[in-house]
Amino acid sequence: MPRYSASAQDISHVAAALATCLPALHRALDRQVGQDFPHPKPPEAQLALLRHVEAHDGVTVRAAAEALRMKPNNVSALVSQMTEHGLLERRQDPADKRVAHLHLTHTAQQRLVEVTDLVGAHLGHALRSLTDGELDALGAALGALQSLTEQLHRPSR
Repeated sequence: MPRYSASAQDISHVAAALATCLPALHRALDRQVGQDFPHPKPPEAQLALLRHVEAHDGVTVRAAAEALRMKPNNVSALVSQMTEHGLLERRQDPADKRVAHLHLTHTAQQRLVEVTDLVGAHLGHALRSLTDGELDALGAALGALQSLTEQLHRPSR
């Protein structure tokens, strides 16, 4: 039995609005950050990997791929590019030479801070232009958006 009482039409309307709004929000923010970032801005997949390695220092390529819902060969290619650009470091597992553990370089740590600061500044500026009611509505929606994200990350049945 479904956990919701909204009509199928309401669900479809919300789904369509989110599918339109969220990518547009991301593109606008990405564009603004890219204009202000003093280095070539890494693509979103690289940023996602850097954020994951920052939160899980020493993660393996396979574990990072699973967490990011990417194919291991794509993550491996990203790691190779990012290693060449001095953003990631691969360290062999002492027990299994086939396994590499990923670590951020100092450069990557600095750039992640810069990107995070720019994102915060741009979002903060935009949020300050909203009404109190709009801010309250966004604040109230954060938990629901986090739950929605978790649902989408679960394997399909």
